[in-house]
Amino acid sequence: MLNIVLLEPEIPANTGNIGRTCVATGTRLHLIEPLGFKLSEKALRRAGMDYWKDLDVTTYADYADFQEKNPGAKVYMATTKAQKVYTEISYEEDCYIMFGKESAGIPEEILLENQENCVRIPMVGDIRSLNLGNSVAVILYEALRQGEFGGMRTEGELHRLKWQGTVESRAKNR
Repeated sequence: MLNIVLLEPEIPANTGNIGRTCVATGTRLHLIEPLGFKLSEKALRRAGMDYWKDLDVTTYADYADFQEKNPGAKVYMATTKAQKVYTEISYEEDCYIMFGKESAGIPEEILLENQENCVRIPMVGDIRSLNLGNSVAVILYEALRQGEFGGMRTEGELHRLKWQGTVESRAKNR
C-alpha cells in the first residue's frame, strides 16, 4: 500500500482533499505535526466529504517521531528544489511520498539528507509551486500507474445508459 506523508500541513481544505484522494486510491495518509488546523475542523471534513471516516490516517508528533515509527521506510521527497523529475522514479508498492507545508515545503536540511530521493513536478517559469492537493494527485497517480492501478476499478459505467460495444471494439473503430 502506498503512503502519502504531509509534513506540517497548514490548510485544512488541502488536507481534506488529499484525504479524499487517499481513500479513493487505497492509500495511507500520514500527518506530521504541528498541523495548521485541528483535525476536527469543519473545513477539513467538508473537503474530505463523507470519506474522512474511511481514511487510514496516522498522526505523528514531529518528523523524528515519524522516522522512529517507520524505520527503514523508503521515502521520496516531493520538492520544487529537486534535480530529478517524479517520473524518473520506480515507486515501490509500499513507499512513502512526502510533501512539505504549503508555505515553505520540506526543510532543506531534510532534503539534503535524502537528496537521492527528492523529486519534482516540472513547471514553466518562476511559478513557486502547484497546489498541494494537485501535487499529491500527480505523483500518487504516477506511482499507481506504475503498479498498473492494482486493485482499482479502471472502467466506469454510465448511470442511465449503456456504453456501445467494448473498450477494445471502440478503440478499433477510431
